[in-house]
Amino acid sequence: MAARSLPTDTVALVVGGGPVGLIMSALLRAHGIDHVVIERRGDVQAAPAAHVVNARTFEIMRSAGIDMDAVWAMCRPAADGWVRWVTTLTGDELGFVPFELQDRIDTLDAITPTPLRNLSQHRLEPILRAHAGDSLAAGVEWVKAVQGDGFVTSTVRDVATGTTSLIRSTYLIGADGAGSPVRRATSITMEGPPRLQGFLGIHVEVDLRAVVAHRPATLYWILEPDIGGTFIAHDIDGDWVYMQTFDPDTEQLSDYTPERCAEIFRRAVGTDIGEFTVRGVAPWNMSCQVASHYREGNTFLIGDAAHRFPPTGGMGLNTGVADAHNLAWKIAAVEHGWGSPTLLDTYEAERRPVAQTNATQSLDNAMKLFEVVMALGIDADPEVTRRNYTEAVTTTEGRARVRAAAEAQAPHFDMLGLQLGYAYVPDGGLVIDDGTPAVAPADPVREYVPTTRPGGRLPHAWVERDSATVSTLDLVPTGRFLLLTSSPAWAAVGQALTGGDVPFDVATVPADALEGAAVLVRPDQHVAWRSLLEPDADATAELAGTLTALSGHRG
Repeated sequence: MAARSLPTDTVALVVGGGPVGLIMSALLRAHGIDHVVIERRGDVQAAPAAHVVNARTFEIMRSAGIDMDAVWAMCRPAADGWVRWVTTLTGDELGFVPFELQDRIDTLDAITPTPLRNLSQHRLEPILRAHAGDSLAAGVEWVKAVQGDGFVTSTVRDVATGTTSLIRSTYLIGADGAGSPVRRATSITMEGPPRLQGFLGIHVEVDLRAVVAHRPATLYWILEPDIGGTFIAHDIDGDWVYMQTFDPDTEQLSDYTPERCAEIFRRAVGTDIGEFTVRGVAPWNMSCQVASHYREGNTFLIGDAAHRFPPTGGMGLNTGVADAHNLAWKIAAVEHGWGSPTLLDTYEAERRPVAQTNATQSLDNAMKLFEVVMALGIDADPEVTRRNYTEAVTTTEGRARVRAAAEAQAPHFDMLGLQLGYAYVPDGGLVIDDGTPAVAPADPVREYVPTTRPGGRLPHAWVERDSATVSTLDLVPTGRFLLLTSSPAWAAVGQALTGGDVPFDVATVPADALEGAAVLVRPDQHVAWRSLLEPDADATAELAGTLTALSGHRG
């Protein structure tokens, strides 16, 4: 049953109440935009699903006013942040790497206020649902829509009763997953391979802390040829998923009874663990696709509706949350009257290239994982595979070969550069080039180089404000631009322009907390403009013109 009676009119109708849709709701709420989220499921997602929540996503959640104390309480311990290659869960370990710097999490304090953690979707969703409050209508599915006259009229159905009703919205936002009915109702297509490989996830409720206490991890790759797969420790103390390959063309899901799944799980563990409960068995398809467009009329796509990545890298949910962050402030600017509708054209221009980069890296990660099984000597002949495997795990040379292949996977689990270092380009109209060369780290996937060069995320630094220590990211006000400066002269220029048509604030920070004399930061915490010099006689006119341009208007 819906949590509230459905409106007949709203500004934004968000279809899909998973993490991306609910964080979109939190952002719209923070911006003061009337909206409703409909979600076909009445209850919270039961299976763990996505579990890697990176620093940027936490930063966005923080800015949206979500209860971060509740979020941190649900995160798994950083001490469990390892990736291991083992014969079985209790067998020999052949290689290991740290999971996204979890072994050095304290060192990230200078880079982000909210480092990446292991937080499964079924633990996160209740917090996000609570924040959504009566903006969420659970147990309601989207059926179809008609666009016209600047509005989208959607037909929705109460799942329990079958009753349909109409909701007219200015914007329809599809956050409804990889199969997105919203996307399928448009002419938007997906580009890229629709199926790379099929998998089956066996969700088990069991405490294996005692079993793996000597080598905790988030992921365990099982290398034994007859039972090869991957353990995902959503919670070592109680929530595990075992992933193995599944071919829907030759296998039936009905063949995987609870008894068979329990036996698969036991064999992969490699020792007697007593009784446990199989909570669910679900197939899923690994693909690598990006939507041809992110917008059709007033219909927008975010999250998995716009892109599907291999899970290798954990970029799916996180890329979707950044989609929502980018789109929400632009909708708010238009609806509050200070932003031109042309701002909405920049959503696809800015976000689609990021998705393409993340899709490519996720696919590269997936392909590179085969290096480990190749080091084991996998062969089309099972007997040859078994002989090669035995040689690999029982000889010094073989074990060294496998260990080297495992350690070569380190970039897959260390992608801070990709997570925080992406930058929007001037072509979109909301970034003003300052003529400086782009930051070009030697390894853009792993290496994050903080910079205030226009287009990138405002670098985090700890500063004092009102007798409290806060992040520079916290200084960016909801729905407003921020002139951040270490220069009293630039601060005076900014103060003289506050109260104009484009909402913006001014904040000062110490010189060592800011690269450049002044930066203008967008409501999504990305730098739009920068001055490396003190203001000159034309500075007031320059800043005023910049604000006008960044609102989508032309002076």
